[in-house]
Amino acid sequence: MAQNTRTVASNALGWQAQRAPGMPPLVEQLVQHCLQLLHHHSLRAGTRLPSVRELSDSAGVSRDTVVQAYDRLVAQGVAHSRPGAGFFVSAQRSPHLVQTGKSLKTPILSADAAFDTPFLLRSMFRPTEGTQLDGSTGILPANWMDHDMLNAAVRSVGRSAGVQLLGYGAPQGYAPLRQQLSAHLLAQGLTVDPEQELMTVTGVTQGMDLVLRSTLRPGDTVLVEDPTWFMVFGMLRALGVQMLAVPRLRDGPDLAVLEHLAATHRPKMFITNTVVHNPTGFGLSLPVAYDVLRLAEQHDFLVLEDDTYADFAPQHPMRLSTLDRLRRVILLGGFSKTLAGSLRVGYIAAKPERIRALTDAKLLSGLTSPELGERVVHRILADGQYRKHVLRLRERLDETRHRCLKMVESMGLKVHQEPLAGMFVWVDAQQDTEVLARKAAAQGVLLAPGVLFSANQQPSTMLRLPVSMVDETAGCQKMALLLRQIAKSN
Repeated sequence: MAQNTRTVASNALGWQAQRAPGMPPLVEQLVQHCLQLLHHHSLRAGTRLPSVRELSDSAGVSRDTVVQAYDRLVAQGVAHSRPGAGFFVSAQRSPHLVQTGKSLKTPILSADAAFDTPFLLRSMFRPTEGTQLDGSTGILPANWMDHDMLNAAVRSVGRSAGVQLLGYGAPQGYAPLRQQLSAHLLAQGLTVDPEQELMTVTGVTQGMDLVLRSTLRPGDTVLVEDPTWFMVFGMLRALGVQMLAVPRLRDGPDLAVLEHLAATHRPKMFITNTVVHNPTGFGLSLPVAYDVLRLAEQHDFLVLEDDTYADFAPQHPMRLSTLDRLRRVILLGGFSKTLAGSLRVGYIAAKPERIRALTDAKLLSGLTSPELGERVVHRILADGQYRKHVLRLRERLDETRHRCLKMVESMGLKVHQEPLAGMFVWVDAQQDTEVLARKAAAQGVLLAPGVLFSANQQPSTMLRLPVSMVDETAGCQKMALLLRQIAKSN
């Protein structure tokens, strides 16, 4: 008689624990064995798994090992627990996920899809099939980061924080981190009161979103640099405000255009990335900084200063917020570029009444920012490791940028003005780079064309490339070949 699928599975599931050096932990061995049985249909939906004691005795492992393995199977949705009856195999809706253990992949870009900001963001956060070079990335390679420093900080926080991590945390942010941020900014010439002029946010993106939603209303006019970080455009469009572009020059925004637009349109705000500008890598000179603040005072607009890449500046950066002392300037900064992309810890520096209003907006939109990450950043800053880590990153970026500039010029790409610092080079491909990016995507090369960095979404011959791509030999060769093929076809 055939065994009923609801009867108990074989005594030890046919599993033998392997204790040889180099073997995975016993819990992982048991989980993978069960997944293989599911893949080969040796375990079917409704089958009751051996009891914890039964499997523990027959396989010669502790009961805790079996419990942990069963809990993992439940967490993966391949088993479920029935109080008083034991563990049972669940019906599998997506068996291919159990078989491969891999995420679903999607093609890079279909023929009729738009090459736009959402596509670029999806590419950054979702695995794609056949990617040979990711030239669209906005973070440094993982092997550039100090994993040991980060892991040590996480362990230290885990040992010392205790039950304090179980609460929501402080609305304005972890107080010791704000103290440390105040010292960090003071060393760069900016005096900030940690109690009244600083708050933490979940990264620069959330910080900018809070500032914009708290300050702007539909129909307001906002001045933005062109080119600039493409997320700015999406946020402003969602708020229904009018965007006007101010060309970005090597030493700051184009003052003539800024003055004309300010006098004509009475903007509510000017958004600028002053230090290590994205995507150009340019900086800000003292005369231009002075005139920007003069125009802000004369025409009564706020300045939102994006400080995301400032730690890559070779010297103490020239900031508008330093000269203005936070009267009209709101400063945004964070650590995802220098420590880890997943460490979503940022901050806002502004005058006290703005910090109070922004803290209220933060509470309404998401309560507090996670204190665990804030404690980790505080530990790294307080231990004095951050300065040396950033110095190493700057040195590596400088060396890599030098090689990258030589490489892109050998590909026939033009660099009109070399970046002063940072992660990117802004190059002229002398052709519509949206068309180029679409052709490249079809061959597994992701690029960030200039149209994404344009406030008016105008066709552009410019292209933002990460300097770290120079170490991706196969991908760069693919890109060079593609450029040669296009040049011949033209």
